[in-house]
Amino acid sequence: RSSDLNPIETYLLGSCASDRNIVLYDMRQAAPLKKVILEMRSNSLCWNPMEAFVFTVANEDYNLYTFDMRFLDTPTKVHMDHVSAVLDVDYSPTGKEFVSASFDKSIRIFPVDKGHSREVYHTKRMQHVISVKWSSDNKYILCGSDEMNIRIWKANASEKLGVLAPRERAALQYHQKLKEKFQHHPQIKRISRHRHLPKAIYSQMKEQRVMKEARRRKEVNHRRHSKPGSVPFMAEKKKHVVAVVK
Repeated sequence: RSSDLNPIETYLLGSCASDRNIVLYDMRQAAPLKKVILEMRSNSLCWNPMEAFVFTVANEDYNLYTFDMRFLDTPTKVHMDHVSAVLDVDYSPTGKEFVSASFDKSIRIFPVDKGHSREVYHTKRMQHVISVKWSSDNKYILCGSDEMNIRIWKANASEKLGVLAPRERAALQYHQKLKEKFQHHPQIKRISRHRHLPKAIYSQMKEQRVMKEARRRKEVNHRRHSKPGSVPFMAEKKKHVVAVVK
């Protein structure tokens, strides 16, 4: 379904297949290097342009998974927030963030080391987002959706485009430092985290939270009424990997 060449180690190729496999190839060899099987199908794969061994896959189970190819048995991070299948993913040139396109008619920007998105973009007319790209100057994100439109978004929504006067630049830097200084204050944190969502996405997120809590409660009850040690604890990262074939 998708393949991507490693931009650093140019002989490495990663691919996703419809049989739920993620296969890594060394193009100097005939046989594949490694294969990891997830619970559901992966739609797209993208390598980190700054870290040769790291790649992220967009999955049908609404999540994205960041892997280190040396340790495929557990993803380094599970990125959640979408409420429908994730169809495409692309890294920023800095390698610190990536953008994802989803069937839920939104695109999200995730920091590589965080499980939740820092930004979500949507419009009333935008339908299922099929593909997404991050521009090489790190300023723009382009997405293509079902209603046959290509949209250009700012990578940093509040950034002013064009030439800045020295005083204007100094003021913006001062405001940014103020935000960083008071980022843990409850009111500031609430304002910086708040994003308006379409009603459909908001209600689906609410429903997913209820379902997740129900699953957690069921597991706790199962463990409470079973023989000690018979129901092991399993980390969220390990739940989605079925097998690793070397």
